[in-house]
Amino acid sequence: MLTSLRLSHFRCFESLRLPLEPGMTLFFGDNAQGKTSILEAACVLLRLQSPRTSSLSELVHFGAPGFAVAGDLGDTELRHHYGPRIRKLLVDGEAQASSGPYLRQSGLVVWMASDDLALVRSSAEGRRRYLDFMAAQLHPGYGTALRAYDRALRSRNVLLKRDAVPRWNEIDAYTRLLAEHGKMLTTLRRSLVERLRPHTAEAQRHISGREDEGLDLAYEAASGPGDDLAATLLARREEEVRRRQTVAGPHRDDLILMVQERPAAKFASEGQQRTVALALKLAQSRLFLTEKERAPVLLIDDVFGELDPGRRNALMAAWPEESQKLITTTHLGWLDAACGSPRRLVVSGGRVD
Repeated sequence: MLTSLRLSHFRCFESLRLPLEPGMTLFFGDNAQGKTSILEAACVLLRLQSPRTSSLSELVHFGAPGFAVAGDLGDTELRHHYGPRIRKLLVDGEAQASSGPYLRQSGLVVWMASDDLALVRSSAEGRRRYLDFMAAQLHPGYGTALRAYDRALRSRNVLLKRDAVPRWNEIDAYTRLLAEHGKMLTTLRRSLVERLRPHTAEAQRHISGREDEGLDLAYEAASGPGDDLAATLLARREEEVRRRQTVAGPHRDDLILMVQERPAAKFASEGQQRTVALALKLAQSRLFLTEKERAPVLLIDDVFGELDPGRRNALMAAWPEESQKLITTTHLGWLDAACGSPRRLVVSGGRVD
């Protein structure tokens, strides 16, 4: 549990010192006042990444050289300093050589947001990010393999675009890296989906209130037969010459979502799709609790105002009771007895009261 959060030059906050408590805390106020940035800062502190942008440079307060986020996770103090030329990670004041040791001493996070419906409706990229964010918290080395794969993919695509006649000797050096790191990504993602399936099915039934509304998952790999990416890319060279990009690999994988044995994006109603998005995040929290035996911090951004009381109360009843819940909202009209007596903080103009 986070017992404090401290920000310096982060987004709209020039400075903020925020004590935190167990249970549920509501940050409420108008839009564009800094509510979501508080949750984002907690994620950047605990997981070293933002759920809203791929570039940490976008988080720097206007005119500042960098940002710092710090906080206490139980008895452990975490600090993350970011600048254009330097990044420092400290645990209890001791500098960490890389992100791995830092993350091993940090906490687990589930991020829920009003735009999670895109997990069901939009492209496969969002579903891959969902799996990657989860896998990196469950499997040491996954994040390292993912970053290495992405670097090799970018370099390989540059070479495919650069020359009128591709230089395959150069390109194949990156093909070997893609195959090596891609095999790990595909294997771990596929295993993760299988372990997640019973949790998503249970969550879908619980939130919907219908025993016949099943949700099933399937992992669709894009590395070819036997996940032999090197052989697949060799067989598809003509296509790569034509398209000037890497046409196979984990960057094209997808998580298939089925409701009552039909694709959720095409056949599920809007209510069912919203329930699927909630079920995916609830299942993530249950998997963390089962496999890591630690309750994740739940960061919930402007979700409850859009939910009917039935789904909202079902979701809240199924959360890990031990989880700390940090919630943003623009109004409190949805609060009822089922929510208990959460702490309430007003966020306005980059201030929290």
